Amino acid sequence: MPTQVIVLNGGSSSGKSGLARCLQSVLPEPWLSFGVDTLVEALPAAMRASDAGIVFGPDGEVTTGAVFRLLDVAWAEGIAAMARAGARIVVDDVFLGGADSQARWRTALVGLDVLWVGVRCEAGVAEEREAARGDRPGGMARSQALIVHEGVEYDFEVDTTSTPTLVCAHAIAARVG
Repeated sequence: MPTQVIVLNGGSSSGKSGLARCLQSVLPEPWLSFGVDTLVEALPAAMRASDAGIVFGPDGEVTTGAVFRLLDVAWAEGIAAMARAGARIVVDDVFLGGADSQARWRTALVGLDVLWVGVRCEAGVAEEREAARGDRPGGMARSQALIVHEGVEYDFEVDTTSTPTLVCAHAIAARVG
């Protein structure tokens, strides 16, 4: 069975979104790309600063509430439904819960051929990227650089610290069945 879903997991500013766009350009068939940022942007504004939703702290910490977690499960199930309907999908996520986050995706993606990709980046480099972007609270990249990988099992890993995004995308594409 050909790969139906590529899940990219890495901390903030590790290069996942750029990598997803590069994958879309190097893979021979059309792939849709969905990132956790899209889910957050789709939330009502009130949930982007609510204990029930998602809160971004001043030092980069991210806290999710019960309603956000329910919507996150629904989002994953929706992504899986699109893959089951024939779309090939690249998911760009941040596994704040490490292995528990991967377990949530594994449940949603059961029966699909999934390529699990760890996207690593040294904390200092990710922090520099975060500062250059200017759209994230400082400290988020450093705090997530390692924790998102704890207990997560990958089929393949890339390190965007000094490897160009396009090179990483070609390496991932070579693993896609």
